[in-house]
Amino acid sequence: MEETAPSTLDNSPPRIAEARTPEGLRAQQVLGHWTAARLAEPDSWARVTAGLTAAGPASAGSPGAAAWDLQGVQRLDHTGAQLLWNTWGRQWPQTLLALPAQRAMLERVARYTVGTPAAARQTPVQWVWQRLVKRFLNLGNLVLHALDHTRDLIRLVGQLLLDLMRLARRPGDGPWRDLSGHLYSIGATAMPITALVGFLIGVVLAYLVSQQLRQFGADAFIVDLLGISLIRELGPVLAAILIAGRSGSAITAQIGVMRVTEELDAMQVMGIRQGYRLVMPRAMAMAIAMPLITVWTTVAALLGGMLAADLVIGITPAFFASALPKAVQVSNLGLAVGKSVVFGLLIAIIGCHYGLRVKPNTESLGQGTTASVVTSITLVILVDALFAVVFKDLGI
Repeated sequence: MEETAPSTLDNSPPRIAEARTPEGLRAQQVLGHWTAARLAEPDSWARVTAGLTAAGPASAGSPGAAAWDLQGVQRLDHTGAQLLWNTWGRQWPQTLLALPAQRAMLERVARYTVGTPAAARQTPVQWVWQRLVKRFLNLGNLVLHALDHTRDLIRLVGQLLLDLMRLARRPGDGPWRDLSGHLYSIGATAMPITALVGFLIGVVLAYLVSQQLRQFGADAFIVDLLGISLIRELGPVLAAILIAGRSGSAITAQIGVMRVTEELDAMQVMGIRQGYRLVMPRAMAMAIAMPLITVWTTVAALLGGMLAADLVIGITPAFFASALPKAVQVSNLGLAVGKSVVFGLLIAIIGCHYGLRVKPNTESLGQGTTASVVTSITLVILVDALFAVVFKDLGI
C-alpha cells in the first residue's frame, strides 16, 4: 500500500532537507519517493541513513529536538514509514507535520512494530548457579556416555566368551582362515617397525643410563637396568602401543567400513554371527601375536642397548649376554608374556567395540578410529601400572 502527497516534483530520490516552519522552528523536511524500490537503489539506503542520523533527535524529551515535515513526500510506503519510525527511536517526534494518510500509515507501522526486549540482567548468584547447572549437566552426559560404553563392552566380552565356548565344542567350524589372515596382518607385517623402534629405544636408553652410571663407577650395572626395564616394562608396553596405533586402528576401520557399506546389516540378515566371525578371530589373533611381538621387540631393544653399551662404556656383547640371565630372572619374562596377552585382548576388544559403534557416515568412522587408538593406549598404560603394583615383588 502506498500513500501519495500532492506534489509537482518529479520522481526524485528520497532525501532530507533542513527548513523552517511558519513559526520559525527548525524542521527536517522529508522529500522525494520513500519507497522500497527507491531505497533499494545503489547508495540510496546509505545516503538516506546518513541524512537521518545527521538530522538529530526527534523525541520530545531530547534537547534540541527538531520538527519533522512530511508534507513534501511524493510517495511513502511501509518500508519508508518503518525507516522513519526506527530513526525516531520508535516514538513520535515532538512536532510532526504530516498529511492524514501519512499519519495513518505511521500509526499502523507503530502499532505492528515489535519492540526489542531488554536484555535481562543476571545477578552474580544467578550467573554462578547457571554455571553450576551447566557443569552438572555436562557431568551427567559424561557419566551416561561412559555407562553406555561400559555396557556395550561387557556385552562384547560376554559374547566373546560364549563364542570361545562354541569354538571349543566345534573346533572344525571355527574361522581358522580368518585367524591366520589376522595373525599375518597383525604379527608378521608389524615385525619391521617394532624391531626398528625397539632397537632405537634400546640405544637411547643405554646411552642415557651409561652417562649416569659412569659417574659412580657402576658401569657393569647397565645390564641389570636394561634387562629389568626392557624385558619387564618397556618391551611389552612399547609393543602394545605400536600395535594399538597400527593394528587396533585397522580393526576399527575395517569393521567401521563394513558398517558404512552396510555389510554388517547384510551379515545380520543372512544369520551370520558378527561376534563369531569378526570379533573372536581378531581377539584370538591379537592374543597370540602380542607375546611374540613383545619378545621380538624386547630382543631388538636389548641388541640396541648391547651395541650402545659396547660403544659408550666398553661393555662387550659377550659380557652382556653372560650377565643378563643372572640379572633378570625368568619370572620377569613370564610376567611380560602374560601382560602381553592381556594387552592384546584389550586392544582387540576395544578396536571391535568402536568399530561396531560406528554410524554409517565417514565422520563417525574417523572419530571411532581416533577414539579406539586413544582408549587402547590409555588402558594399556593403566593396566600396566596395575600389573606393576600387583606383581611388585615378583622377579626382583
